[in-house]
Amino acid sequence: MVNCFLIYKSILNGAMKLVGMTTQAVEIEPGTVLNFWVPTETTNKTKNKTNKPAVVFLHGFAFDGILNWQFQVLGLAKKYAVYVPDFLFFGGSFTDRPERTVEFQSECTARGLRKLGVEKCTLVGLSYGGIVGFKMAEMYPELVESMVVTCAVMALTESLNNAALRRVGFSSLPENLLPKTAEGVKTLLDKCSYRFLRFHNFFYREILETMFNHRKERTELLQALVISDERFTIPHYPQSVTSGIRVDPVRPSMSHQAFTQRRPCVIVGPHESEVDRACPEKMYLLWGENDLIFDIETARSLKEQLGEKATLKAIKKAGHIVNLERQCVYNRNLKRILGSFTQENAQHS
Repeated sequence: MVNCFLIYKSILNGAMKLVGMTTQAVEIEPGTVLNFWVPTETTNKTKNKTNKPAVVFLHGFAFDGILNWQFQVLGLAKKYAVYVPDFLFFGGSFTDRPERTVEFQSECTARGLRKLGVEKCTLVGLSYGGIVGFKMAEMYPELVESMVVTCAVMALTESLNNAALRRVGFSSLPENLLPKTAEGVKTLLDKCSYRFLRFHNFFYREILETMFNHRKERTELLQALVISDERFTIPHYPQSVTSGIRVDPVRPSMSHQAFTQRRPCVIVGPHESEVDRACPEKMYLLWGENDLIFDIETARSLKEQLGEKATLKAIKKAGHIVNLERQCVYNRNLKRILGSFTQENAQHS
């Protein structure tokens, strides 16, 4: 029987090649290989490396890199040098080493980017990818110039994990993120979105068969992801900080009014294309207003941790996978943010 999901992936891969992307396997060390989608022009050794600003997209836990970021890559590949790694045990990436920590994912991704010739970049991370991105910014400040983080935290502590599990109604991360049935895949997408597309059951079954391999290793990744509250300390990020959660003004409550009075917050009008034109800071949070996993209160707490320079932005009627279900709105915001980063870098060069 034909797997329609595999057909879609083949069409998507073809679309990526049309916008100048190709795959490249990068050996980090013997036994450890990361698969990347990279600009085709950077693989031709007879030509100079691209002068476009480098943007690295870090995926969440359910899908591989190009499925997670398909709409953003298609929208940005012309103007930016886009790199999309598959984390270890996703896509074509693997290791024979036993490490499963966020630190090891960060190290492998950074080493892979350097082997590809990336000296400085902006990271765009979703969920698990955002957590890895925060760790990369801490460990490799000379590589990471700026960040856009979507629906993620600096580290997944036990308290944050327990609160997220209560909101989505699961008892453990593997139960939530590693479904065993087609109905489980449907539930996962429902919990991660505000109102995502509905498919026939056979399509969920094909997603399950195609995307949820390496179950043992991914379970170990999830087990290593959660740390005790006592182990977490707020890192020092050399990058100046801004967090962006775009909040559309709908019936602001007293608590929201009090919140906006006591900390810097950009309130965006009813037209979704309106964003603040100047965002000169170097770290940005772009959130789904209806995210169940890391909700708006989690985002506000994160802003508090990141410091006074943070502003808050959220996209309404969007959940955890805001970049997929509200891709046009997300891309408009992302393009403006990246444009401001590029402009600021040019002014300081």
